[in-house]
Amino acid sequence: MAEPAQKKAKTTRTFLFSSESVNEGHPDKLCDQVSDAVLDACLREDPKSKVACETCAKDNMVMVAGEITTKAKLDYDKIVRAAVLQIGYDSYVDDLSSVDSKGLCDKTCEVLVRINKQSPDIAGGVHVGKDDMDVGAGDQGIMFGYASDETSDCMPLTHSMATRLGKTLTDVRKSGECWWLRPDGKTQVTIEYLQHADGSVEPKKIHTVVISTQHAEPLKAVRSKECVGYKGPEMTAPSMEAMNKEIEEKVIRRTLQNITLKNGKPALTLYGSHTHLHINPSGKFIIGGPQGDAGLTGRKIIIDTYGGWGAHGGGAFSGKDPTKVDRSAAYICRQMAKSVVTSGLSARCLVQLSYAIGVAKPLSLFVETYGTEKHGLDVDDITNILKVEFDCRPGAIAVSLALREPKYQETAAYCHFGREPYTKEGRKYFEWENAMDLKKYQAMKTEQVSAALKASNYLTKWVD
Repeated sequence: MAEPAQKKAKTTRTFLFSSESVNEGHPDKLCDQVSDAVLDACLREDPKSKVACETCAKDNMVMVAGEITTKAKLDYDKIVRAAVLQIGYDSYVDDLSSVDSKGLCDKTCEVLVRINKQSPDIAGGVHVGKDDMDVGAGDQGIMFGYASDETSDCMPLTHSMATRLGKTLTDVRKSGECWWLRPDGKTQVTIEYLQHADGSVEPKKIHTVVISTQHAEPLKAVRSKECVGYKGPEMTAPSMEAMNKEIEEKVIRRTLQNITLKNGKPALTLYGSHTHLHINPSGKFIIGGPQGDAGLTGRKIIIDTYGGWGAHGGGAFSGKDPTKVDRSAAYICRQMAKSVVTSGLSARCLVQLSYAIGVAKPLSLFVETYGTEKHGLDVDDITNILKVEFDCRPGAIAVSLALREPKYQETAAYCHFGREPYTKEGRKYFEWENAMDLKKYQAMKTEQVSAALKASNYLTKWVD
């Protein structure tokens, strides 16, 4: 008889991993922000609005389309133009050889609207005649959340860095520090990781940084013409070489100094002469925005989540009210995964939920800890802990994460996760980033966790 196979011993390994992001001026991100601006306008007047809003942009045109049932009175033209201006698109010339066109203009763009009401078939199956806690999922689907202890905010460093590089590019543009930057841009980061024998990962060095950013014409563009309303001393845009140097100092180094690793040190300690830099590697990038590339809502779902780490169910976020579990359940999945990691139950965590349209209870809960679970707990224990502590019915998620508030446009650029939660004007932003304290379970054994599950009301929240 053959001998049973030996269980392979865990080993360490080194690997490269890359994540990308885009600025708020990227055509797809522009569309995400317009869709969420429409959602916010609905929720501001009617918190029970049912919204599914898509946006398309090309050249000097922005179109909003979808299904919206709301008591709010909406001026779509005004909403669209305000979002376009906030991003920084204030000039358009119908000529691809023009150096003056930023790619879209808030004042002259064509705004098209194709909106009707939510299907009565969907409304009848999802929410009509149901109590808030019994409201069903707005559609079937699978959603994921992920967390890793490699950074202080439990986001993978590749994605956190790529996202924040894009935000810093926008910050220095809007502040005037790098006034010659334009709204469109993309970033990408490759990091060398060490995977430990326990399954946890540790970033060891920043291997490559790629930044492609829209800019004014080098050595010719003047600030008074480039920046609407500027009244200060005249300035001329620097050379491409000087632009790249400023980006390296004011964007890359500044961003890395503000990202904290789990060892308490800034991510800048992983950056150095070994890092490969590619800043505007294709050369000039003057024409951008919807003039350079069409945009659509929901085409940046990996950028909106974890940069390729963990998994993604395929559903987009922007333009959707909380009954759309593509969005709300992804938020609670992140809170569950982050709670597990910040409470020291594992170093990494992936959580999946699944739903059926019209059904309130999630159909399934899956947890993966990549072998990093601690304190004698196993994955089944952690799964049961989440069943005790969380209620993932759509109505319960909307309440616990305060999702019926008009605050979504803020989430639509620079990732929905890894953001600092805050309260403004009574509204709770990024509430899903407030992890639940699960440390009491560190001292429990499997039997105690099972007993806690049986003693809870989990069958009112979960399918057995």
